[in-house]
Formats: sequence, structure tokens, C-alpha cells
Amino acid sequence: MMDTWIVSVLSVTVVSVISLVGIVFIAVNPVRLQKLVFVLISLAVGGLLGDCFFHLLPEAIKNIPNSSEIGFLVAFGLLSFFVIEKFLLWKHERYNPLRPDPKIKPLGYISLVADSVHNLFDGVLIGSSYLVSFKVGLATTVAIIFHEIPHEIGNFGTLIHAGVSIRRALVLNFLTACTAFLGTVTALLFGTQIGGFSNLVLPFAGGGFIYLACCDLIPELKKFNSLAHSLLQGVIIISGLILLYLFTFLEQ
Repeated sequence: MMDTWIVSVLSVTVVSVISLVGIVFIAVNPVRLQKLVFVLISLAVGGLLGDCFFHLLPEAIKNIPNSSEIGFLVAFGLLSFFVIEKFLLWKHERYNPLRPDPKIKPLGYISLVADSVHNLFDGVLIGSSYLVSFKVGLATTVAIIFHEIPHEIGNFGTLIHAGVSIRRALVLNFLTACTAFLGTVTALLFGTQIGGFSNLVLPFAGGGFIYLACCDLIPELKKFNSLAHSLLQGVIIISGLILLYLFTFLEQ
């Protein structure tokens, strides 16, 4: 159990450090970075879907005999992420981000709250996955890293847009990423005290991953419609799927 705690904390540390990817936003020419965004999003799509269909759901099927229960938890995960996002969008629109007004700054705080909750759930997913097995935990960590890169770049840009200084935006971005530690500790504590906790979380997480990939990320890829972009997106998504599939051989 101590090994599970150590590897979980190390994994969350790596994911949290990814929040500093905002530095790339400063160092790289913004025009060049914009050209790379779709690559990062495509990789995130492949990683999220690959982790869901090759790791999370197969593990749930092995440990939960009732297939209807798995379906319910997947659907519950999808709907939960939908409701959360709808609520955040509603709060977001109350401040009207399109209006060039100094009062736009509260958007930065909304972004921080949303990002903190997001990273808290990431920590829960990592801790719960490592309770199942080291390989499942590693695969989940890789998928979350794929997702965190474009996510944190977007969050960094939101803070800058809200009027936060570059240095402060980097610090705040990192601090919100650290809420993942709280999520991991919570998952590890509850997972050891409540039987089957991780098994219930896995299909829920799978539904969440499907929602993030299909409802948030894939629509962004539709903004790049040229033949070259489309082909490259397909190749990168497939590469992400293959990478996560290869982890299944480590579980044999």
C-alpha cells in the first residue's frame, strides 16, 4: 500500500508540473503556438479515449459483474460532466467575456475555481486507478497528461485575458494544479476503507473522459478543416490510441 501512495504522489507531481507549460506560451511565438494547438488537442483525444476503452472500462467489466451498473456509471459520468460544464458556462456568461470592460477580471477567478475542481477530479482518477493496478494507474496518468497540456495552455490564456500578470498567472496555474494532491489522497483513503470504491469510480471516469474528448476537444478540431490538418489530426489521434493500447501488454 505504501508503494501505491508513493507512485500516486509522484504521478500527481508530474501532472501538476505540467501546469507550468504556460511558460511555452511565453517563449514560443504565439502564431507558431497556435499552429501546434490542434496537435496537442488531437493527442489529448486519443489519450482520453484510449484510456477509457482500453483500460478503465475493461477493468470495470472484470470487477463489476452487473453490466447494467457499468452502463449506468458511464452515463452518470457523462451527464455529471455535462451538468458541471453547463453550470460553469452559465456563471461564465453572466460576466459576458466579449465585453471589453475592466470588470472582466472575475472571469479569471471563475477559471481558477473551475480548474481547481478539474484537477481535484484528476487526482481522484489517478489515485483510484493505482488502487486497481500500477499499469492502469500509469495509463490513466499518461492520458491525463495528454489532456492537461492543452487544458493548462487554455487556462493560462484565460488568466492573461482576465488581466492577470504573466508571473502571477503561472503561479496561480500551478497552485490550482496542486489540488490534484487532495483528490489523490481522498481517493487513496476512501479506497482502502470502502470496498469496491475504485471499481465504481473507473466507469464514472470513463464517462467523463468520453465527454471531455467528444464534447470539448473534438469540436475544437473542427476549426481546422484543411485536408492536411484533417489527415494529421487523424494520425495523431490514432497514435494516441495506439500508445494507450500498448500499455495493455504491460498488464498481461
